[in-house]
Amino acid sequence: MLKTRQFCPQLEALGERVVPANAHFITATDALGSAGQLTASFKEAGLGDATVTHVVLSADGTAQYQAFNNGGNKPQGQPFQVGPITLTAGGDFTSGKNGTISGSLTVQPPPPPQSYIDAVAGKKWTTHLDVTYTNVSLTDTTNSVTIGLPDQSGTFIVTV
Repeated sequence: MLKTRQFCPQLEALGERVVPANAHFITATDALGSAGQLTASFKEAGLGDATVTHVVLSADGTAQYQAFNNGGNKPQGQPFQVGPITLTAGGDFTSGKNGTISGSLTVQPPPPPQSYIDAVAGKKWTTHLDVTYTNVSLTDTTNSVTIGLPDQSGTFIVTV
């Protein structure tokens, strides 16, 4: 006589089958604004639904401030230099049902030194700012994901 075994399937816990999120940046761009600020815009996916993610924009900023009088001439001496210094901006973003976030972060150029502010105080001079951002990156500090962005530089007329 044959012995038969009864088939009794085992249930596995749902938690064992859930695939963990795979956080990654889909897009990331950076650009300079009209006053020399650096703005990075991004979209990140693979975060899971309704999760809070902290993202940080980081860049090394160098600035050169130069005053020009009404005749377009610059005073004698060297322009005022600042940096390089590390500039950062961060924010918390909450993903939607599709597990993605989109956002932007902005860092301001290194501020002029007090000696420059004192030198131009009360004068009706125009200030030119040459600013350079290097080592630009976005980092999702929640999931340890980083993406590098292009360096940016430009010249701007600013108010001090």
